[in-house]
Amino acid sequence: MFGVAELDGLLPSADIVVLTAPLSAETRGLLDARRLALLPDGSLVVNVGRGPVLDTSAILAETASGRLRAALDVTDPEPLPPGHPLWHSPGTIITPHVAGGAAAFYPKAMEFIVQQVRSFAAGQPLRNVVTEPMSGE
Repeated sequence: MFGVAELDGLLPSADIVVLTAPLSAETRGLLDARRLALLPDGSLVVNVGRGPVLDTSAILAETASGRLRAALDVTDPEPLPPGHPLWHSPGTIITPHVAGGAAAFYPKAMEFIVQQVRSFAAGQPLRNVVTEPMSGE
């Protein structure tokens, strides 16, 4: 187990970074431009915690250049407005932020994920694809 104090030493060898941290004064902007620059080229940043833990302009600069990739379940701002550059940034996947669960949810979610991965691997269309909302939606 590592703490935030060790983060700078860990990032240069990380191929994938998953942010699950709650938002607090200490975590706001935790992964900023300086820390993103420590990641190796081609690394993937996944944010499923809180949007402001990841510096939006910094990840946008890194994905727009093609150096890093991002999978964002949460963004800052949230919801991500129509026309925001993250919608079209190369190597960036935006997923809908939904929370909560029930016992019946997990088996259905697993079944859905397995179906999606099989479809993706077979080159078939995926279900529930999220695209940029139109103005006024």
